[in-house]
Amino acid sequence: MDKDIVNKVAQSPIVTIDLKDFYPSESEFKIFDIADFLFEKLILKEKDYRTALKNLDYSQYQNKYVGITCSEDVIIPQWAYLLAEIHLFPYAKKIFFADKKSIIQKIILDKIENTDVEKYRDRPVVIKGCSDVDISIDAYIAITYKLMNVAKSIMYGEPCSNVPLFKKSILNK
Repeated sequence: MDKDIVNKVAQSPIVTIDLKDFYPSESEFKIFDIADFLFEKLILKEKDYRTALKNLDYSQYQNKYVGITCSEDVIIPQWAYLLAEIHLFPYAKKIFFADKKSIIQKIILDKIENTDVEKYRDRPVVIKGCSDVDISIDAYIAITYKLMNVAKSIMYGEPCSNVPLFKKSILNK
């Protein structure tokens, strides 16, 4: 009974994608809060807002994903968001209308969209199901959609215990 234990999962051709790898670090994004420009936390004065935007140091937004939002429960005219975007544009990597939770999900989707999936061509792929960070169903749908063009098969879960979702032969019927 001196048989070596063989890890069949490690020897299999299955590739695992963990969407946690797409989760942004805090240093990748910044929130631009229009509430910081409100007069008495109630109204946005156009002239004061324009002056403040002209004088703002935008270096903190350099090469970052930026979410424009207003954390106060007040009516903000749509042009105010657009004006902020115009000032942020030369600095930001990408700009969204988003609070912190929303921008994280948008960044994950952006990273998925820009992922080269060629390395998964004709390979069985498992999309890891459990994570200690909040990943939206949108991200799972986006990566599955992208993989269906290249992967031999797609599963959900863990390599040792998964739910089969897709086989390339299904599309050829």
